[in-house]
Amino acid sequence: MARRLDASAPGFAAQFGALLNAKRAEEEDVAGVVRGIIAEVRTRGDAALMELTNKFDAANVSAATLRLTAAEIDAAEAQCSKAQLDALAVAAGRIEAYHRRQLPKDEWFTDDTGAGLGWRWTALDSVGLYVPGGTAAYPSSVLMNAVPARVAGVGRIVMVTPASGGAIQPLVLAAAKLAGVAEIYRVGGAQAIAALAYGTDHIAAVDKIVGPGNAYVAAAKREVFGKVGIDSVAGPSEILVVADAANNPDWIAADLLSQAEHDASSQSILITDDAAFAARVEAAVEQALRLLPRQKIARASWTAYGAVIVVDKLDAAAALVDRIAPEHLEIATAEPGLLLAQVRHAGAIFLGRHTPEAMGDYIAGPNHVLPTSRTARFSSGLSVLDFLKRTTLLHCAPGTVAQLGPDAIALAEAEGLDGHARAIAARLNASR
Repeated sequence: MARRLDASAPGFAAQFGALLNAKRAEEEDVAGVVRGIIAEVRTRGDAALMELTNKFDAANVSAATLRLTAAEIDAAEAQCSKAQLDALAVAAGRIEAYHRRQLPKDEWFTDDTGAGLGWRWTALDSVGLYVPGGTAAYPSSVLMNAVPARVAGVGRIVMVTPASGGAIQPLVLAAAKLAGVAEIYRVGGAQAIAALAYGTDHIAAVDKIVGPGNAYVAAAKREVFGKVGIDSVAGPSEILVVADAANNPDWIAADLLSQAEHDASSQSILITDDAAFAARVEAAVEQALRLLPRQKIARASWTAYGAVIVVDKLDAAAALVDRIAPEHLEIATAEPGLLLAQVRHAGAIFLGRHTPEAMGDYIAGPNHVLPTSRTARFSSGLSVLDFLKRTTLLHCAPGTVAQLGPDAIALAEAEGLDGHARAIAARLNASR
């Protein structure tokens, strides 16, 4: 049973603080091992890459089989049902349409000194997409990472995924093909991250690495950051549902368990202003758990990290939401816009009683790669902007230097940078 908190109780502040600070992810001490793996790949290249891959994934990969062929990708697609492929196509179309609206515009303008100023956006040259293998194979994540990269105009999109036991889930490869990813390698783990960051004879280095992974992948992304860009280091999944008593408790229970089933470290929280409704949801969760195929995982998550918070009024929920800064926030009320206007921190927000978070995971259009572990306080979910970079532009007319140059020289001299001052003064004299 999840913990129950009453916002009006004397000990609520301490209980809520304990909820926020609970350690959910086991921080495995893998940094040293990961550094060794990265060093091996940097030193020995493909030989180390294949040796480590075969050791950890039992993949039996060789130089000849490292990269999947077009025929292999087509064969995997042929194993998928028409219903699966049709669903992928609908999802891909909606994801693309949503992310195309995120494309920013270049700007150029002239100010009153005659200076031309602006910026331009250009796509990254290359991106590496990490896709987990084994039981954590998510075709939807392939679309969520690859489609925005393609919309942004990235020239080369590379996918790496472990072939656990020599196999890759066919629908993952079908999703990659649909998203326009043709360069796919049978490698995973820290060694795949190292190959993407530093390059080997068979895998050319990329400029940025995106996609989720286990503790070793997360540690490897931290290690290579700076050599390449990364999207984020994601923590366990989480959902916060704000619901009034007019909701169907079975629906709210289903929404809470939709994230609890991800991992035993996931977190599901309900905030409501009705204690009786809270009890009905708790009972509905227990009933739903009995029927859930991933019951063991979901129950462990709900018992260890789940919470039900009862507040006097739903208006008080906004302050709690902002402190939690959840990955996913559902506002299941009659007028969700009222609470939405008060909330500042959430990775993605789902409005109304008929908007389960799971719609956003697959088919709605917005990206499901979102900030976790309260990082929504200062970061955003994956978007087209993650695959673009902005370059500022400046053109100074003679009049610009004449008008602004003296002040620029004064600032340069104040900082003790005479070379800067002289560079401006040279043009200032010429513009008079």
